[in-house]
Amino acid sequence: MELGYWLGRGVEAFREWARTYDEFAAHTSMAVDEAACAAAFAELTARLRGSYPFFHPCYAGQMLKPPHPVAVAGYVAAMLVNSNNHALDGGPATSVMEEEVVEQLAGMAGFTAHLGHLTSSGTQANLEALFVARESRPGTGVALSTEAHYTHVRMCHLLGVPVYTVPVDARGRMDVGELDLLLSTGVAGTVVVTTGTTALGAVDPLHRIVPLARRYGVRVHADAAYGGFFRLLADGEQPPVAPETGDALRAIAQCDSVAIDPHKHGLQPYGCGAVLFGDPDVARFFRHDSPYTYFTSRRPHLGEISLECSRSGAAAAALWLTLKLLPLTPDGLGAVLAAGRRAAVRWAELISASPHLEPYQPPELDIVTYYPASPESSPPRLSRVGVASKEVMHRGMNAKEDPVFLSVARVTSGAFTARHPDAVADGDDTHVLRSVLMKPESEPYLERLHQRVEQLAQASWSAHHPAEERP
Repeated sequence: MELGYWLGRGVEAFREWARTYDEFAAHTSMAVDEAACAAAFAELTARLRGSYPFFHPCYAGQMLKPPHPVAVAGYVAAMLVNSNNHALDGGPATSVMEEEVVEQLAGMAGFTAHLGHLTSSGTQANLEALFVARESRPGTGVALSTEAHYTHVRMCHLLGVPVYTVPVDARGRMDVGELDLLLSTGVAGTVVVTTGTTALGAVDPLHRIVPLARRYGVRVHADAAYGGFFRLLADGEQPPVAPETGDALRAIAQCDSVAIDPHKHGLQPYGCGAVLFGDPDVARFFRHDSPYTYFTSRRPHLGEISLECSRSGAAAAALWLTLKLLPLTPDGLGAVLAAGRRAAVRWAELISASPHLEPYQPPELDIVTYYPASPESSPPRLSRVGVASKEVMHRGMNAKEDPVFLSVARVTSGAFTARHPDAVADGDDTHVLRSVLMKPESEPYLERLHQRVEQLAQASWSAHHPAEERP
């Protein structure tokens, strides 16, 4: 689609609507000088060029990519109205759109009944889920894996809820046996299960955790902020995710709550998370009053089931328009995720066959972890792996020609040796390279990306360990 054309259509549609009301004079305090505006705008666009190229497949670092042009057009068209979805009189049109997209997200999750809304972030979504967990299981704590997102510890501290960490297995997934031991003590009333850890893309075995939690009367919250949309790939005869991963993603339907981020795999601009509850009766925990807000309708206002007040109606409109054109189906939005998943699997194969790179662990979703290979005659030494990995990242992003943008993840020596028993643990931790292939354009670009990273890996070992350079 031609973004400029549709942005213009959005502006014109707003002007046409505005002309249906009486004309009024613009206030002089709002006037800006055109020449000054041109200069300031030129400075803005020039400064934005200091960003990393999130739009390009050479950027394979963090969980960043531009929103789909459809989402941009929808956001801008609704932003001109600037509705607030806290109350129906603040966003009568976009509140309905939000209800519709939330219903679609709940359907993707597999909820037969639901209560939910969009949020400004995944952090806010998790906060609301943990708030309901605290109110539902007062006096108990929250269990989560050592690989869970750091936001949960912060939010539990904010809520005054104790946290109990559960070890992970050799793939970075919550250890169900260790969880069983913890839940048997009765200290935890809620377990947070991560379907797509942000460091490794690991998917906790939710299908095994849910029945265990039910046996102890414990709530289950799925932090699906990153991996939730992969639920679209969990069904079908040949899903691009492993069978066990598919089982875990399907088990989201059995959870008490789920957080999911449309501003990640949902192709939305930042400021669009979501929280869903399987029991609509949890609305009682959000109940409050406002002396000037909830009067225009007997229908529930979205602010009445949210901890947030002001929320962007434009975010709801952007997601609504996107799902009109790329629905939550395997051949709709699922096809976008499938491309990234195929690219991750293919790159893992290329890394395994490479003389210059070694896989850290196989990818479950679309996050690939790896490190520069040491010479064949010597096992990997963690201190050198960390130095070489960071060298590859810095060389790639600072290259004047043909740059490539990667990230690194810090891993403990125990985690590394669990995956690579021959490694020499000469330190408490190290760093490995980490690449997120969430752009579908990564699939056709993959061979070029792999070749470039191989070159960087070879150069990094040559620079720091010339005597160990491969022939």
